[in-house]
Amino acid sequence: MQHEKHGTAVEWLVPLGFIFCAGWLIWHMPAFILDWGGHADQLAALYGRIDVTPNVPIVMGTHIDIIDLFALICMPIFVVLGVLTVRRAPMEFESWGPLDRLSVFIGRVTMMLITLLTMVMLYEVALRYVFEAPTLWANELSLWLAGFVFLTAGLYAMQQRSHIRIFLLYDMAPRWLQRLFDCISTLLIVVFAAALIYGGYGEAFQKFGRWETFGTAFDPPIPATLKVSVLFIVAMVAIQALINLISDWNAEPVIHTAADDIDEDELERLRAAVGADEPDTLDVTHQSYQTKANK
Repeated sequence: MQHEKHGTAVEWLVPLGFIFCAGWLIWHMPAFILDWGGHADQLAALYGRIDVTPNVPIVMGTHIDIIDLFALICMPIFVVLGVLTVRRAPMEFESWGPLDRLSVFIGRVTMMLITLLTMVMLYEVALRYVFEAPTLWANELSLWLAGFVFLTAGLYAMQQRSHIRIFLLYDMAPRWLQRLFDCISTLLIVVFAAALIYGGYGEAFQKFGRWETFGTAFDPPIPATLKVSVLFIVAMVAIQALINLISDWNAEPVIHTAADDIDEDELERLRAAVGADEPDTLDVTHQSYQTKANK
């Protein structure tokens, strides 16, 4: 399978648009909870404090303004655009079904979150140590973003088959036994996901319903968002594991070696750096560079 052209502007803009819409909805989620899920004085007071567009006309209920509604409509649009426009990079796994594309798009969103996280940290470092004016929000925002990165990166790793695995016995087994191992590991993932969702559903949606915050000066809704996100991502990981099992069922057995961890582009650069003209002059285990025989 030839990889498609990637790295275009749309692959940057669509994840950024999704992040902006999701961020806006998360920050203004109390408006939706108040209008759709009941009313609470504490939640109303919180929304009155965090609402960044208090003078924008209300278009739905008593709290949802036109920007909130616009973000709500645009977020699924960005998801669809992301799934349609995402492209496989050369080093990525070749399985490319619709749900694989969704997982890879979430991976692209994760990459953009890492960039935003780095920018927030650099901004805080500059203000703290150069201008001696630290912020009240950068530390909590970094923690919040890092939590989402940790969760969503796991889904991308599952789709790419890049999670930690021990292949010693697996590579020695015949293909029918490898399939049995795959079924057992997938079953364990699904059972774990089901147990986690069953056990954590009540607490997660209680925190979401009251929009529980972190209790700091910035006071982001980390418990309210991450608790629900854990359940969603774990369910997605279980679904992706099932997709991987079906997709790889008839695949040829793969023998794993030390060379699997080496990037071919990196090898070419190393060969050029040491003046090696033949592929066998470079030890693929990265232990040493060998000179040509009889030279």
